[in-house]
Amino acid sequence: MHPWLRAHLKKHVVAYCLAVSMTLVVSAINLVNPLLAGVLVDRVIIAGELSLLWKILGIMVLAVVVKSTIRYSYQMICERVSQDVLRSCRQELFVKLQRMDFGYFDRTKTGDIMAHMTGDLDAVRHFIAWVVYQIAENLIMFVAAIAALFFVDWRLTLAMLAVAPFIGALTFALARKVKPTFAAVRAQFSRLNSTVQENIAGNRVVRALTREDYETDKFQAENGAYRDRNVESAAVWARYIPPIEFFSGVLPVILILVGGAMIIRGEMTLGGLVTFNGLVWAINQPMRMAGWLVNDVQRYAAAADRLDKLFALQSALPGGRKGLRPASIEGRVEFRNVSFSYGDENVLEGVDFVAEPGQTIGILGPTGSGKSSIGRLMCRYYDATSGEILLDGVDVRDYDLDFLRSKVGVAMQDVFLFSDTIEGNIAFGCPDAPMREIVRAAELANAHEFVGELDQGYDTIIGERGVGLSGGQRQRVALARLLLASPPVMILDDTTSSVDIETEERIQESLKSLRGTRTMFIIAHRVSSLMHADRILVIKDGRVAERGTHEELRALGGYYEEVYRHQTGSGARAAARPEGTTSSRPGCEE
Repeated sequence: MHPWLRAHLKKHVVAYCLAVSMTLVVSAINLVNPLLAGVLVDRVIIAGELSLLWKILGIMVLAVVVKSTIRYSYQMICERVSQDVLRSCRQELFVKLQRMDFGYFDRTKTGDIMAHMTGDLDAVRHFIAWVVYQIAENLIMFVAAIAALFFVDWRLTLAMLAVAPFIGALTFALARKVKPTFAAVRAQFSRLNSTVQENIAGNRVVRALTREDYETDKFQAENGAYRDRNVESAAVWARYIPPIEFFSGVLPVILILVGGAMIIRGEMTLGGLVTFNGLVWAINQPMRMAGWLVNDVQRYAAAADRLDKLFALQSALPGGRKGLRPASIEGRVEFRNVSFSYGDENVLEGVDFVAEPGQTIGILGPTGSGKSSIGRLMCRYYDATSGEILLDGVDVRDYDLDFLRSKVGVAMQDVFLFSDTIEGNIAFGCPDAPMREIVRAAELANAHEFVGELDQGYDTIIGERGVGLSGGQRQRVALARLLLASPPVMILDDTTSSVDIETEERIQESLKSLRGTRTMFIIAHRVSSLMHADRILVIKDGRVAERGTHEELRALGGYYEEVYRHQTGSGARAAARPEGTTSSRPGCEE
């Protein structure tokens, strides 16, 4: 049994062992009626001892009632234990996923995770709830029946067991062949899940680019492959189950031929043959079930092997070397020769800067230059490859991770909103915040006005990922969420890229009220979002290429000035004016 499953079964071990042991009682009771049937034939029907009739019938009825009651009891115990184990395993995995680093989710497909949390865990539940007690019940019943039959007549018993080696060999071959096919089925199920998840998440892009047929063909290919893997798995047990069924079906034939001959020769009573006939199912049933149970055991083994990797996962980010949780954070941030690589790709190299408490730092640079990585390193979504990142003079790796992220908040470029009310989304980080503070945060993010125009205001339920709101509205709700949490260090990662210029100006005016009280990093492509910052860093090719105030960077005439002239159009207007012309209205005559 896998260690993680043993750990989750530990608190149920008494109840589960009791349930399994109850199969021993049921197996013993299964022998009662066939044995009594032989006595009934020999002593009541043939010998005429009618006084035994009602006693035997009473015991037979009682045996049926007791067996049914006990069997129902251990079936329910196994079902309850399996559901509890399923719940606790799923809970542990969910908590583990909450603690995993960003790198894990970058590498792992959502479909794989969903397959682990659903299909694989359900295979484990089925194993606990049904397979284990079926194995115990059939094995004990087989052994008990063989013992009883040897007691009645060892010669006929040996004749009936002649088919057992063939069934055993077929069962062993099935176990060896079928497990790899189940692993292939689970892997393809993950790929099918991933295809569906990606299509649903990107359904707007699919429709915008009219790629429905392409996505349908891709799903058809994965769906067909999933069918093929299941057919291949079914083909394996289809080769072995029929022969197992055949040899199991031979038992009644052996009973009739050999048993009949023994009765004719006077070597066995008719009651003995009736007992054999009553117990033949106790041999036949386990032999028939052997193939199916091996099939289920291998299905469980394939799922459990996949779950092993998930239970063994450890985050690449330790929770904090010293677990520091100081009483307060001023908000001084320092990067000391920080470099960061993602795989083989160098993202940042030798980044140095200091942000004093209360300062606003703007970060500008082309796409892929490493701007967002600076914010992610501050929050310890990743750890720097080399160098140090200090918060109030302490390496961020020394802080308790939850504490650090509560003090360094970020409104991400890729906005995610939950299927909840607008109020619930804004208050996600501060669920106990009073309504007046939620409204105040929405006002600062310039979201209060459009929320007030909705039919249900802050109680409006938005769809998954914010469906029902425009891109700019989603960004403002996400910004309000950060402003309500109000951490000492705030990172705004391109949070106004989808709003118009007027809305952005209003947001910038609102943010001025936080100047001096929060250390703020504004990562943006628009110069208009950064020009009022205390200092601006220009990131190019993972390095700080320029730094200074808006005026200082314009005076440098470098990348910042180029972007400024391009975005404001001043470069185009200057080029259009004839030499010596000073008019601000190009194309007009003097």
